[in-house]
Amino acid sequence: MNDKLKELADLMFPNVTKTIADYEKMYPERNLKEGARVTRFAPSPTGFVHMGSLLSAYEDYKAAKDTDGIFYLRIEDTDQKRSVENGISGILNDLKNFDIVPDEGMIGETESIGEYGPYIQSERQEIYHTFAKDLVLRGLAYPCFCTSHELDETREIQELNKERIGYYGSFAKCRSLTVDEAIQKIKNGEEFVVRLKSPGNFNNKIMLHDEVRGDIEFPENDLDIVLIKSTDKLPTYHFAHLVDDHLMHTTHVMRGEEWIASFPIHDQLFEIFGFAKPKYCHLGLVMKIDENGTRRKLSKRKDPEASVEFYHQQGVPIEAVKLYLLTIANSNFEEWLDNNPNTDTSEFKLDFKKMSASGSLFDVSKLFNISKNYLSRQTATTIYNNLLKWALEFDQEFATILKNNQEFAIKVFNIERENPKPRKDYLSYSDIKNHVWYMFDEYFHDLTYDFQKVNTKEEITNILTTYLNNYLDLSDKDIWFNKIKEMCDTLGYASNMKDYKKNPENYKGNVADVSTVLRVALTTKTNTPDLYEIMNLLGEDKIKERFTKCLNNLD
Repeated sequence: MNDKLKELADLMFPNVTKTIADYEKMYPERNLKEGARVTRFAPSPTGFVHMGSLLSAYEDYKAAKDTDGIFYLRIEDTDQKRSVENGISGILNDLKNFDIVPDEGMIGETESIGEYGPYIQSERQEIYHTFAKDLVLRGLAYPCFCTSHELDETREIQELNKERIGYYGSFAKCRSLTVDEAIQKIKNGEEFVVRLKSPGNFNNKIMLHDEVRGDIEFPENDLDIVLIKSTDKLPTYHFAHLVDDHLMHTTHVMRGEEWIASFPIHDQLFEIFGFAKPKYCHLGLVMKIDENGTRRKLSKRKDPEASVEFYHQQGVPIEAVKLYLLTIANSNFEEWLDNNPNTDTSEFKLDFKKMSASGSLFDVSKLFNISKNYLSRQTATTIYNNLLKWALEFDQEFATILKNNQEFAIKVFNIERENPKPRKDYLSYSDIKNHVWYMFDEYFHDLTYDFQKVNTKEEITNILTTYLNNYLDLSDKDIWFNKIKEMCDTLGYASNMKDYKKNPENYKGNVADVSTVLRVALTTKTNTPDLYEIMNLLGEDKIKERFTKCLNNLD
């Protein structure tokens, strides 16, 4: 070992007592079956998960679960300015709301599970320093004392001369310092960052086999990148990524396409240390079509639908969100779902080759349509239980009404549900009240009636009073409808639609117009589920009460 390099390394990292080998013993290979993937979701502790992040987390989670592997949560807080109070809890809650629970890693602000921690990068400083010290001892890293002003000057020169931007070659001023000069500067108290002494040649080519995009060729890295920062002595993303993914034995790094350009740096770091490289999957961005028709990245600042909390508040079922995420994760998922409508989606295997390299278009309308279809297939009891859970958090008044009317509410939700083509009214749990409020007396006040075609007070009164006095019969659906048709004949309305279409001038209207009067008087709405089922649920006394209320409203 070079004595001078050891002196330099000891000066730079006086508290490092372990070696890389020590840590590799502490974090041995995982005991998993062949082919099992180890993936990670590694956000900054911002307390916020947006849809792009949720998609990435879900893809990581599913990629691991498909192979009986491990999915872990690592918090990348080396950029301390991005950290917020309770930021980890916010992320965990957002993931939990969508059933994405890490096998290991952080489970709270300070709590974690697993044998490969710490899972917060700022708590791993000693580990990073050990790896950086190893590079200094091998002459592959050095202290850089350049000030921000000097770096700005270098950039200006590069821009003026149309050179590549960066710290490399002749522009890497501190690279040429002797070890003695570097030692003296440190002893003088000068601040420094730790830089890689890149062995690369920009004219050489390297190849990335991306699991999503195939083979991509790059120039070899020759930048002397920063490994350890000067202020807080924490690593940069590039260096932390190497150390953590090596010791945690990550097999697949799934990340946004914005990191493709960093691959030559990461590849070089793995080469320098002689570590096995993970497989890389660079995922396309989640895009949105703007009002002017242009595609742009989904923005948590501009787009409320970018926040996963938006869907939690709206009461979109987590299963529906996951179904939508799978449709944009894999191009073959919708076809699989059509062929396996009753199969649990855990049976669908994520295929990296079916992921979009060009970015996924986020369509909130399609998500709500999936939610509508999903809700239509749930039992009334399931709807009730999940709606109550949502309402307890977001609509206490409705929750109280649901709890006080459980049996009745379940029957309401079951209208036109248990048949081959169930109604698809509900977009989300927050939307259900809009469709059923009129069934609950607590909401049946301050009413506005819109009778549409039959709209005179006299004719509405005639229809309602005649029906109440002579034709109200709920004993059987056929009997009920025949009674309405009998009334139509009595009052001058066509009981048969074919007759009406042939000679509309012979009638005041038709059976549909009469039914609309009954429907509006009972619910205030012209479009509802099956009128007989509504009437049967409300019962004769409630029907009489509501018709009377409507007649009084006409006055």
